[in-house]
Amino acid sequence: MSAVQDARPQYLTALGQLEKLFATVTPADLDRPTPCAEFTLRQLLNHVVGGIHRFAYLGEGGRAQDVVAAVEDPGDGGWPAALGRAAARATAAWADDAKLTRPTFAPWGEAPGALVVGGYVMETVTHCWDIATALGNGFVLDDGLAHTALAVAELVLPPGIRGEGGPFGPVLPVAADADVHLRLAAWMGRAA
Repeated sequence: MSAVQDARPQYLTALGQLEKLFATVTPADLDRPTPCAEFTLRQLLNHVVGGIHRFAYLGEGGRAQDVVAAVEDPGDGGWPAALGRAAARATAAWADDAKLTRPTFAPWGEAPGALVVGGYVMETVTHCWDIATALGNGFVLDDGLAHTALAVAELVLPPGIRGEGGPFGPVLPVAADADVHLRLAAWMGRAA
């Protein structure tokens, strides 16, 4: 088996992008719809912070099915602090290099820690696009992160494995000249 790349640096960069995005959210934005049809922006922020806590829990040795990828709503102005706490916990939980080769019990099954980190890079970057799209405030997303997330998505979420009831719809068509963020969104089943 070949070595899997350590995606923790990309994950930390994705968290930094997420923190900048969260800082642009105002209370008036929280009821906006998002590309995740089941979530308003408030609900998506709740899910994103909860997902980071779940990722931290996996790094601490827990199993994904033990925790819900959601947190209690911190109130209109509490999202940046809630994200900061989750990010600090995840960073600490995955600091040990040995965790990259350890079996980890992710939402999609058991995998080496390095693959789980890559999966959470994909999720975090995709949700950055979701939030930026919902806000529509011109926030500039990191192209390099989107390329990494798209490469992970194409590897772990091929079109043939998507079934009914799962969190990922079919790959959507996108213009040949679409930027990497739109290509990632389309691969994840999201319409712009």
